[in-house]
Amino acid sequence: MTQTIQANSLVTLNYRISLENGQPVISTFEGKPATLQLGANEMMPQLEARLAGLEDGSYHSFTLTPEEGFGPYRPELVETVRRQDMPDEPIEAMTIMEFVAPDGSRYSGLVREIDDTQAKVDFNHPLAGKTITLDVEIIGIL
Repeated sequence: MTQTIQANSLVTLNYRISLENGQPVISTFEGKPATLQLGANEMMPQLEARLAGLEDGSYHSFTLTPEEGFGPYRPELVETVRRQDMPDEPIEAMTIMEFVAPDGSRYSGLVREIDDTQAKVDFNHPLAGKTITLDVEIIGIL
């Protein structure tokens, strides 16, 4: 009996997110499949929405625009941070760091440039502004 994915299904699947040029960003196809509880914030809602209605044993490929995927790239999310407000440790450009906001929430940012006085930190999601391909192979549904 074929099952279809519902809004609260427990799904075992292989998935791959690739850039437009075909370069994979993340993939479970070469290793262990993932098991996700839909509706439990384990996957972005816009990606979960693509899974709804798919049948077990099926394979699908979706192209998502930046607006459908990880959002547009927002230049205002690139900030200059004083070096004295950063951890007192060696930090290299192109390193992802975690920052704590005054309210205690945590944000990851990519240090694009750094010198002795300041760093340029990009708080956009690494895939913001990029069209991506989502390939999924549905292995099982509960």
